[in-house]
Amino acid sequence: MVCICVGLCYVEFASMAPFAGSAHTYAYIALGEILAWIVGWDLLFEFTVVCSTVSVGWSGYVVSFLKSLGVDLPAAFTRDIAHGGIINIPAILGLGLVGYVAYSGIKNVSRTNVLLTVIKLLAILFFLACGLLHLKPANWHPFAPFGLSGILTGAALTFFAYTGFDGMTSVLEEVKNPQRSIPVALIGGLGIVILLYVSMAAVLTGVVNYVRLDVPDPAAFALMEMGIRWGGALISVAILFGLIAVMLGYGLSATRVLFAMSRDGLLPPVFARVHERTRVPHIATLAIFGAAILGGGFLSINELAELANIGGLTAFTLTSISVMVMRVTRPEAKRTFKVPTLWLVAPLGVIGSLALIFSLPAVTLIRFAVWMLMGFLVYFGYGVRHARVKLEARNLDSVKV
Repeated sequence: MVCICVGLCYVEFASMAPFAGSAHTYAYIALGEILAWIVGWDLLFEFTVVCSTVSVGWSGYVVSFLKSLGVDLPAAFTRDIAHGGIINIPAILGLGLVGYVAYSGIKNVSRTNVLLTVIKLLAILFFLACGLLHLKPANWHPFAPFGLSGILTGAALTFFAYTGFDGMTSVLEEVKNPQRSIPVALIGGLGIVILLYVSMAAVLTGVVNYVRLDVPDPAAFALMEMGIRWGGALISVAILFGLIAVMLGYGLSATRVLFAMSRDGLLPPVFARVHERTRVPHIATLAIFGAAILGGGFLSINELAELANIGGLTAFTLTSISVMVMRVTRPEAKRTFKVPTLWLVAPLGVIGSLALIFSLPAVTLIRFAVWMLMGFLVYFGYGVRHARVKLEARNLDSVKV
C-alpha cells in the first residue's frame, strides 16, 4: 500500500522532470538544496546497501547449488563474521561480475537485465506451480503470530524488495520518450511485483512453516522439502541469474545518483566523469560497487536489510512531500501523469513510510543517524561551497542537465 502511494508520486514527478538523479533531483526542484542533499545521501546509502544485501543472498544460493553437486565450500569463506565466517567470497565475486556489466555501458546493462529478468520470472512461476501442489494450510495458522507490530516490522524489513521503481527514475536521461514510457513502466512494474511477491510469500509459507525458513536459500530449501531435489538445484541456478539482475538494477541506480550529485557540485566532480567509449560514469561505478563489496563481504544479510530500507523510506517520505509542494508552487507545470486524489495518496505515502521507519529495530535508527551525521559533515565541508544552482524551485524551464 505504501509503495503504491509513493510510486504514484514518483510517476508524477518523473513525468515533469525526466532527469537523472531520481528523488534527489525531485527534492532539489521542490524543496531546495539541503533537502536534496539529504535525499541523495539517503539514496546512495539505500541502493548501495541493497546491492550488498542481495549479494549475500546470491552467495547463499551459490553455496546451495554447489552443495547439491556434492561440493561443500568452507564456511569461513562463505559467511560473514557474525555467523562464524571471515569473508563472503561468493558475494564479492557476484558484485564484481555485476560491476563489470554496469561498467560496460547502458545497452549491455539493458540486454543483460531483460534476459536475467525473464529467467527469474520463469523460476518464480516454476516454484509457484510446484508449491501449489504441496500446500499445507495448517502452516498459515496462526496467520499473524506476532500481531500488528510483527506485520509492520516485517514490512519494514522486506520493504526494499518492493521498490526498484525509484531506481528506474534515476536513468531517465537514458530513456527514449520518458514522459510516456516511465509512467507505464512504474505502474505496470509495481503491479506485477506485488502480485508475484505476495504469491511467492503465500506459497512459501504454505509449504514450509515460517519458523524453518531462516535460511539463505528459502525457495530451494522449500523444493527440497517437497521432495523435488532437482528442482532445488534448478531454481538455485535461476535465482542466481535473477539476483544478478537485482544487483545490476540497484547498482546502476546508485551510480546515477552519485553522478547527479557530483554534477550538481554537491560532491567532487570526479564522480561526474563519463567514460568516452562506454558513456557511463565510470568513476562513480567503481566507487559504488567497491563500497557494496565491502558490505557484502563482511556483513550479515539481516544487518544489511535493516540498513537498506531506512534510507529508501526516508527518500520516499520527502518525495511524497515534494509532489505536494509542486502542486502548490507550480500548478501550471506540464504533467503527463497526475496522481489521482493527491491530497489523500501523498499523505498516506508519508505516514506509511514514517510508520515503517519507526518499526525498524532501534539499532538501525542509530546507525542511520551516524550515516546522516557523516552526510552533513560532507555537505557543510564541501557541498555547500561548491554547489552549482541548476534547479530552480519555481521554474522547471531553467533546469539544465
